Amino acid sequence: MAEAEGSGAPPRYRGAFHPDRWEEELEAIPMFMKRCPAEIDAARQPELACLQSLLFDEEQGPAELARMYKNEGNEYFREKDYGRAVAAYTEGLKKKCEDPELNAVLHTNRGAAQFYLGNYRSALNDAIQAKKLKPTHLKAIVRGALCHMELKNFSEAIAWCEEGLRIDSEEKKLVEMRAKADKLKRAEERDARKSKVMEKKEQRQKEILLSAIKERNIKLILEPSNEEEEISDSLAKISLDGFHSNNATGAKVHFDADGNLNWPVLFLYPEHEQTDFVAAFHENSRFIDHLMVMFAELPPWDLERKYLPSHLELYFEDEERAEMYELNPEHTLLQVLQHKRYFIKAGTPTVLAFVKRSPFSKKYFSGKKVHRLQ
Repeated sequence: MAEAEGSGAPPRYRGAFHPDRWEEELEAIPMFMKRCPAEIDAARQPELACLQSLLFDEEQGPAELARMYKNEGNEYFREKDYGRAVAAYTEGLKKKCEDPELNAVLHTNRGAAQFYLGNYRSALNDAIQAKKLKPTHLKAIVRGALCHMELKNFSEAIAWCEEGLRIDSEEKKLVEMRAKADKLKRAEERDARKSKVMEKKEQRQKEILLSAIKERNIKLILEPSNEEEEISDSLAKISLDGFHSNNATGAKVHFDADGNLNWPVLFLYPEHEQTDFVAAFHENSRFIDHLMVMFAELPPWDLERKYLPSHLELYFEDEERAEMYELNPEHTLLQVLQHKRYFIKAGTPTVLAFVKRSPFSKKYFSGKKVHRLQ
């Protein structure tokens, strides 16, 4: 009802839009909605609930309902709301209508939505189902080929393209995709051949390396297997896969230009829980020479200034017997590695360094059998 004349206020009618909220109120009217809400509350949105019941009345046939869900899915797809599009197409398929062509379209469209969501395996499954329902459905074949491309199944992509081209030899997407898939397949095969050649070369290099280690009477301890660790000096029994370095730098034993072995060597300082790492310790280099370089300047953790090369003792541990062996710093790495009780674990020789006659070394060696230099 209009307000009385002379009140000074503009006329207002029952049910009129509020001047400050008219756009929001207009959007609530189904006819003017730009987008349907995901969930419809019948109490708050009776008009929408009524329209929904009219649209999807179960009294309608399965084919008609499936077609309505297809159209709904198409609307979501146009809005790039692929998740809701998948849900709508799925509802359409649940109606199990007897129209194979309509079901093929639902599978194809759902596959397209899944594709844009990055669900290539699910998209491919839909394309396969659509092709079963309608073998000449080009859109399904194109989608299946695209899925195989994304999954890097280039041979399969080529097969799908060729199947589609037998239906329409001028289908541009299939012609271009087949050429691209063929090029990528050839590149993949070339890379696989190169990789195989490199693997054989690396295998041969490992065999030569292990042969040189065996000739020097150096013993390796194999990586732990399902059973207990094994020790073997037989080249035939050494696992090439287990021969690698676990150090942080990835350094490995290797030949230099003169055919000499260079080893990654780890120095441990148990008293200070510190380490040093020599990435390439020449087999004919002496330990004292490395100590002179390593301790030319005292490390920051040596606050008592005790770690001088002449003050240090070097040991290796025989883990199997829980015994310690003192090394002669004047000896070369090769001489140490040839010791009858030295076993290299994980491809990296390890040496422990202590300050001579220090309280810590006495405590560390307490209860252990120590073989000292004579």
